[in-house]
Amino acid sequence: MLGDEGRLRLLRLLSREELSVAELQEILGMGQSRISMQLSQLKQAGFVAVRKAGQKSLYRLTTPAGTQDLLEQAFRHSEELSGVEQDDRGLRLVLEKRKDQLRSYFDELAGRFGRHYVPGRSWKGMAETLLRLLPPLVIADLGAGEATVSLMLAQRAQRVIAVDNSEKMVAYASDVARRHGVQNLEYRLGDLEELPLEEGVADVALFHQSLHHALHPAKAIAEAYRILTPGGRVLVVDLLRHGFEQARELYADVWLGFSQPELFELLEKGGFSNPEVTVVHREEDAPHFETVLAVGEKP
Repeated sequence: MLGDEGRLRLLRLLSREELSVAELQEILGMGQSRISMQLSQLKQAGFVAVRKAGQKSLYRLTTPAGTQDLLEQAFRHSEELSGVEQDDRGLRLVLEKRKDQLRSYFDELAGRFGRHYVPGRSWKGMAETLLRLLPPLVIADLGAGEATVSLMLAQRAQRVIAVDNSEKMVAYASDVARRHGVQNLEYRLGDLEELPLEEGVADVALFHQSLHHALHPAKAIAEAYRILTPGGRVLVVDLLRHGFEQARELYADVWLGFSQPELFELLEKGGFSNPEVTVVHREEDAPHFETVLAVGEKP
């Protein structure tokens, strides 16, 4: 099964990222039928698992019992195959395209958030978050959007650093801050998984309805850990896991919320101590989104 060069290149990619058939086709330059056949064979052999994400099926590497050493040897061999450098470039381009799709969605919303419904934006959830903040603090608002929350926090915080990956959001929010004379709010363009912040610069890292837009939530949590001072806290305000598939198209959600155990595990594996996860609000109207708050401390 691992002796075929095409299957080996495919598994090498899936060991690095969950990918759809269309994305694999774009990277490898193979026909769809060939890739689907290869995936089917690998799935039957236990080397590939699949999960549904809306209309898409995403494939990832799995390791059947007793095959860890074999896979490691195969991947070492795969580095010598022709085409692997092209595969790596293709993978980077596919991931950039995913991020571009998210950016374009939020570029379209710049200046209109206040007039459009967004799931999970509850004042009760916000109040629960603010109760856990003690000024004066340096707060990093990660995935800040129009900086509505950042502007509120800036009223009492020592300093607020807002980060978003949409140039239009950054421009709009920066202009709002200037027009209102807010001196302690700085807005930076950047990605949740590669924050444009120095190590140990913030007392609080806040993900307010933004973590479900991260391609890799664990990487975003790791970045939050990096930028926090010892004793600093991460706060995640997000949707509890739900089944409203339309959110992927309506709100560009990558993840349909997170369960409480998932958030607990993200914080714990991210190095945070004393993680707490609490459901703080449930919407009365269908689809009855619930807001969950997760808090952890950097030792």
